[in-house]
This record gives sequence, C-alpha cells and structure tokens, in this order.
Amino acid sequence: MKKFLILSTVCLFAQNTTTVAKASSNPDKHKNHAPLAAKKSAKLPKAKDENVDVVSRKTAGGGMMVKQTSAKTISSLSHSYIEMQSPTSTIESLIQTVPGVVSASEGPLTTSFSTIHIRGMAQAEIGVTLEGMPAANPFTYSTYTPSLVDSENMGQVNVMQGSVDINSPTYNATGAEVSATVRHPMDHQNVHVAASGGSYGTNKDFIRYDTGEIGHSGVRGFVSGSYARSDMWRGAGDIRKWHVDAALTKSWAPGSHSEAIFGFTDAAQGEWLYPSLANWKTYGTKYGLNNQYYNGDTHYVGLNGKNTGAIYGTLKNHFSFGHGLSLDAQAYSVEFHGPYYYGETVPVANGYAGAEKYAHLDDYKNLPGYDPSVSKLTSVEVSDWYTISSGLTLTGHWKHKFNTLNFTYWYSYAQEAASQKFYPVNGSGHWNSNGAPLTANGGLLINEDNENALQQLNSFAVDDKMSFLHDRLTIDGGIRMVMANRQYTQDLPGVTASKSIKNVFVPSPQVLINYRFNPNHQIYVNGTTGYHLPAGLSSQLASYSYSTGKATSLPMSDYKPEYMITEEIGYRYSGLFMANLAGFHYNVTNHQVSAVSYEPGSTSTISQLINAGGMEAYGIQAELATRPWHHVSAYASGQYMHTKNGNNIAYAGDYLATKGKQEVGAPQFSGSLGLTYNDGKWFGNFTLQYTGAQYATLMNDQSIPGYVTANLGFGRRLPQIGHVSPKIKLNLVNLGDNHYLSSMYGYTTNAKTQHGVLTGKSLSGSQPTYVIGSPFVVTATLSADF
Repeated sequence: MKKFLILSTVCLFAQNTTTVAKASSNPDKHKNHAPLAAKKSAKLPKAKDENVDVVSRKTAGGGMMVKQTSAKTISSLSHSYIEMQSPTSTIESLIQTVPGVVSASEGPLTTSFSTIHIRGMAQAEIGVTLEGMPAANPFTYSTYTPSLVDSENMGQVNVMQGSVDINSPTYNATGAEVSATVRHPMDHQNVHVAASGGSYGTNKDFIRYDTGEIGHSGVRGFVSGSYARSDMWRGAGDIRKWHVDAALTKSWAPGSHSEAIFGFTDAAQGEWLYPSLANWKTYGTKYGLNNQYYNGDTHYVGLNGKNTGAIYGTLKNHFSFGHGLSLDAQAYSVEFHGPYYYGETVPVANGYAGAEKYAHLDDYKNLPGYDPSVSKLTSVEVSDWYTISSGLTLTGHWKHKFNTLNFTYWYSYAQEAASQKFYPVNGSGHWNSNGAPLTANGGLLINEDNENALQQLNSFAVDDKMSFLHDRLTIDGGIRMVMANRQYTQDLPGVTASKSIKNVFVPSPQVLINYRFNPNHQIYVNGTTGYHLPAGLSSQLASYSYSTGKATSLPMSDYKPEYMITEEIGYRYSGLFMANLAGFHYNVTNHQVSAVSYEPGSTSTISQLINAGGMEAYGIQAELATRPWHHVSAYASGQYMHTKNGNNIAYAGDYLATKGKQEVGAPQFSGSLGLTYNDGKWFGNFTLQYTGAQYATLMNDQSIPGYVTANLGFGRRLPQIGHVSPKIKLNLVNLGDNHYLSSMYGYTTNAKTQHGVLTGKSLSGSQPTYVIGSPFVVTATLSADF
C-alpha cells in the first residue's frame, strides 16, 4: 500500500490526465472566438463536451444517467462521468454500473477482448457499434473495445437493454446493444496533454489537438495519440498499446454536414490465463504465466501473447433537402488482426496434420528442444489471422405533418483468414519465427486451423412513426429483413468436408408506443425482436486435434439463427430528479451457447457451439439519479431477473436434464450506487457495484458467488497559469482489494458427471473457466489544456 501511495504522489507532480474543454475555465480564449462561433452556429454540428466543466455540475447523477425519450429501455453515460474514471478504462469497465450489465475490469490495462453480459445475453449476443460502425469481429463477435477509442475521446456510451436499433449495422445482437460516440472537434483551437502513472508499472501518455474552425471553411478537426503500458498484474508479462484517433467535420449548408473518423491501434500483451474453479482455489490471483522456463512448460511467458491491431475509418454524411426530406449516408471499413501465439506440446511421432497421420516430425532428432525420453515436443503455435468488414448504410427520412417515414438499406461485406504454424522451442524457452516451422511427411505443415471465410449481407428496414395529441402520443412500427450468405473453407490434409455455405433470411419486426402525460412523465410499451447468426468456424465446420486426428468440435446439426422476442413496459420521470422503471419479458429460440475449453497440454482453446433450444426470462430494473444539491448528486440502479432454459440438451447420444435450469452468466440480483461531487474546482465520483451469484454450466452444477466492488476517483482543477489550465486526478479501482471471479470465460454443459435423461448412462463433465477481476489499482493523472 505504501508503494502505491508513494508512486501516486510522485505521479501527481510528474505526469498528467484526461481533458476538459476550456469554455468555462478559459473564458478569454472562448471570447476571442465568439464572433466566428455566432456566425457559424447555424451551420456547424454542435461540438460536444465544449462546456464539460459547466454541464457536469448540472447533469443528473454526475453524468451516470442521461435523459432518454425513446420508447425503449436505454441507459447512457456522459463524458462528464467518463472523464472522472481511470484513463485506461474500457467501454466494458465503464458500463458495469448500468442496470442489467455484468462486467468487470481485468486489470489496470488490457488490450484483449472483454467478457460482458446484459440481461443474461452473453458478449457474442450483444451488438457493439462505434459511431455507427460495427465494432466486433464479424465472424466470432469478439469485441476489441480497448482498440477502438481512447477514453479521453469518448463522447457518450449507450446501453440498449432488451432491444436493438432497427437501423443498427449488427447481425449478432439478439437483445442488447452497446454504442459509443467520439467527442467531436471543438469550435476553438485547443491542445490537451495528459500523463498517468500508477500500480503495476502502469502509465499512459495522451495528447489531443483540436484545430478549431480552419479559416472560414466550416471545417474543424482533431487528432490524438496515446501510448500506454502496464505489467500484467498476475503472472509474468507486460502490456503495451499505441493508439491514434482523428476526426474531421465539414458543414455544407444549414442542416447538412459530413464527418470523417479514423482510428488505429497497435498492441501487444501476454496471455491472460483463465482458471478453472480448482485452479482458482489453489493459486488464487497468482494464476498466470511463468517467468522461468522448464522443458514442457506451455505456460512460459515467452510462448504466450497477443499481438493485435485495429484500423477503422468511416465517412458519415447528413443531407437536408427541405420539405421534410433528409438522408443519412455512411461508408465504413473496420479491420482487426493478430497474430496470437500459444504454448503447445506436439507429438514427435504418431501425430496428425489435420486428419492425416504422420510417423515422425521431419528431421525430429535435430529439432531444438528434442528429448528422446519425451514423446512430445514443446512448441509455440503462431495463429495468424485477420478480419475485415466494410459496408454502406443509407437511411432516408420523410417527415410530413404527423408522420415520419424512414427507409434503410445496409450492405456488408466481410472476410476472415486464419492459419497456423508451429515452431520448436529450445531448452531456454526461445523460438525463432523466421526459422522453419514444424512439418511431417516430407514437408506437410502441422496445422489445426487453415480457414477462410466470406460473408455478404443485405438488410432492408422500413419504419413509420406517427405522432398524435401534439406529439404526446407516438406509435412507431417497423420491420428489418436480412439476407445473409456465409461460407467457410477449412483446408486441412485428410479432411473431406472442407467447405460449408449457409444462406439465412431473418425478418425482425418491432412496435413502440410512447405517451407523455407532460414534459416530465412518460410511459412506454414495446414489442421488439432480435437475431444472432451462428458464430465462428465451429458453427459450420469441424476442428481437428494434432494429437488424435479426431474432431475437437463439430458443426451445428441444426443451423438456425438465434431469435428473441421481447416485451417491455416502462415509466420515466424527469423533473427534480430522473428515474426509469421497466419490466421486461423475453423468449429466445435456438439459443446458442459457446462452450470453450483449453486444449490438453496447451494454452489455446477449443470452441464448440451448442444449440441450447429455448430460453425465457422476466425481470424488473430501475435507475434513479438526483440533480446536484450543494454540488452533490446521487445515482442508484438495480435489476432482478429470473431465467430458465426450455429444453434438455442433446449430449453424447443422450440428453442432459437442463430444462428449467437457470441461464449461465445471469445473476438474479445486481445493482449499483454512485455519488458525485463537483463544485467547479474539486470533483469526485464514488461507485459501488454488487453482482449476484452466477451459474457457469447449463446443468447449474457449478457457480461463482456474488461479489461487491467499489471505485473512487477525485481531483482538483488547479489555478490557471497564463493560458494553461492544469488538473490533477487520482483513481482507485477495487477499493478493499477484493479477490474475486467476475464472470465466465468458457462455459460448459456440466462440470460433474450427470446421468442421461433417456438411457441413464453416465455423462462426464468438463470444467468451466473464469475471468479474474482487477486487483486494487491506484492511478494518478496530471493534465493541462493550452
């Protein structure tokens, strides 16, 4: 603890933090731009967060709750809340206070994809978008949100529980969507610099430059860059990330503007290891990679890591033609790439390349690390992969009297490629990626995964909204129709079923009704639908083991999209305080669960997609936030939910008695409390989260207990020095240093041996794996605006 406090104190005077635009803290500078701003205000899209210092002292709950008017349950976090959190926060860690969300940070810094649940829906069933772009892997639906946008540049994060925007470019969002926006360029020129340091060698340097309006062109822009690093807090290894955000806006005419947004990430980190319950009880928070190598050690840090990258760009346009006609047009492209690498033990003799058996590895006696007394060779598996998703979205609007008609067309084209190579490891744990990979049978590459995927999707949506009683009553009905073609090719020796093509058509209607008694009271009712296309190679083709040549996962025998029907009724109040109360019920058919387990003798995983049949849930959630009183505002949220599976699951020629069991990763109770203080100089935010017990298997024979975590952030805006506005901030994550399992990394059907429903035969189980929550972390930040 003393080390943390000493480090934090040093960082307070040596480094810097997240930004606040200076509209209030630098009134003279703002005044210099006033004539220009007034002249262009009708043309320029509003620059968000320019008045953060002023607005944050007026928002309900310190920015933890934002006013909503849609006839859906939506929770939002504003930038005034985000900027008080740790500068290494991810979207998943930020939304953990939102009702219905189960999410937790893995550590002071991470670059890998995160786990999240919303109303019992797993991460792969949740749509994620950034500025209207799909932000998840287009085939596996893994989200790499740490690679999307720096927290300093986040404008707002929205969670839509139970439904999906009918125009959203997602095809995996069964019943929830998370969307984020980027803080737009400011009206005035500004430079923001920040540096942070803290526990586990964590540091982050950030700089953002806003151009203001360039001449009298109506063009504004910003560009930012950051570098962050941290030690992996459990086990050996470190994490490094370089990131760039940029945007450029142009106003063409009143009501018409364009915006180009760009992002780039290059990151590398060691592999997080996810323990079974037995591992957790034995090793606790020490479960991680090893720093010293011994022969056969696949958990050595030098053999495990993720080198990830992301590049995205989008051009957004809004054109107003008058007479109630307007058009939104957006083109985008998003790429994610590896490689990942894992420790493996490959059979020297009688192993397999694909499904083809080999007698010995080529030249095996001269391979580094070869030991004639050991039947397997320690190796590193380098899994090189990339995915790219490009698309175009067109939405036309026609507003005439009491009626607004919207029509949307979305085209998406996505590609994926993955291949593997294995390299021998010498007695010191070193390997050479430029050397010769392992081969057998005279040059045949050892390979378990050599896949290519292609997907094309066409989506049409029509939505009609009618307003009555002076806009107090609105009735909104629409339908989205999706046609998708997906094909996988798996090129492995000895495998005959190497190609699979699937075509899917999914209609998704919705009805939304909203009634406002007065400006402060609203009641809404909706019936919505959502769908989820089967994820990953394991949905269409088998994977094979290099040890046995047998399939480690099999394609779905009944390839159907998951489909969800949701009903909600809610009440909102916005007056002296803000409140939202909603009751919900949903039914899911063809519910898809991905059972993930470690390959024996390896740190790589095997995924098997299971059609779990039907699932039903009902519950109630509430959210409340007070307006500031003596600079203090409060927030509270909570959810009760009951789930049950509707079918017994086919397993090993029999059935497991899963009917009536609760859904995995769906706690019955969860809730959050928040308290914010902001008087313009001093500011602070305290949050407390409770997450109830969660089942990890479909048979409900293994679970993790509920847990409580608390975070605190506070700081002060320092006196202005010339044109420089400095600020200091201290963030403490997981106060009390609670050691806990936050959620599941890999589910299984059953952890214990069960008896089949039909024959009564014994059905062996496998162990789920879990995510370990972040430890106590202190981060200090010093920032300044120029």
